[in-house]
Amino acid sequence: VQLQASGGGLVQAGGSLRLSCTASGTIFSLNAMTWYRQIPGNQRELIASITKGGNTNYADSVKDRFTISRDNAKTTVYLQMNSLKPEDTAVYYCRADIVRPGSGNTREYWGQGTLVTVSS
Repeated sequence: VQLQASGGGLVQAGGSLRLSCTASGTIFSLNAMTWYRQIPGNQRELIASITKGGNTNYADSVKDRFTISRDNAKTTVYLQMNSLKPEDTAVYYCRADIVRPGSGNTREYWGQGTLVTVSS
């Protein structure tokens, strides 16, 4: 199983970006999917998560600006980021909790990270 994140880039403050993260490989169950971000020198921060059934949770720092969604048929999670601020500049990572066929265990898989830079 691999996770491929995309959609990062350079945007001006107040602008928008949409990140995508697609899981590929043999998957029995694609459970929670989560976006994190990390500023160099800081700990990785959980910013948004979505369950298999679509329940969402957000960090206070992004609530009302970011929206997480998923397309289970495409095994993809999205992060729509609006009203971006310079302090949103970070590397964004996706994580998926996956059960593979024949395994009774849920395992975490991580994407490679995509850089978002917000200029003032």
